[in-house]
This record gives sequence, structure tokens and C-alpha cells, in this order.
Amino acid sequence: MKLSNKNYDNLKKCVMYILPALVTFAGVIMNTLEFEYTDKVLTISTAFITFLGTCLGISNYNYNKGDE
Repeated sequence: MKLSNKNYDNLKKCVMYILPALVTFAGVIMNTLEFEYTDKVLTISTAFITFLGTCLGISNYNYNKGDE
């Protein structure tokens, strides 16, 4: 699957800025409300964001490798 530059840039911004901020906000709210599964939700969310970042990094690497 190939992404356009615009789609890649939007995904990159989302993974780098929006999702971490959203997870941080959710963690603060869940902690304040003493939600029972806060640690598990944050661990899974962080792992998912890391996975997405890795996928984007691999995509970027493969794209740049084609330029050589």
C-alpha cells in the first residue's frame, strides 16, 4: 500500500503529536476519576502508538531506499 505525501504527513503528525497528547489527557482523567484499569489502558495505548510509529518509520525507510 502506498501513501501519498499528504497522507503520510497527516499520519505522522497524528502519531507524533495528537495520539500521545490524547493518551496523556485520557490517563490524567482516568487517574483523577480513579478508573480501575488506567495502567492497562495506558500501557496498551502506548504500545499501539509505538507500533504505528515503527510502521511509519519502516515506510519512510523503504521509500527513501527506493531513491538510491
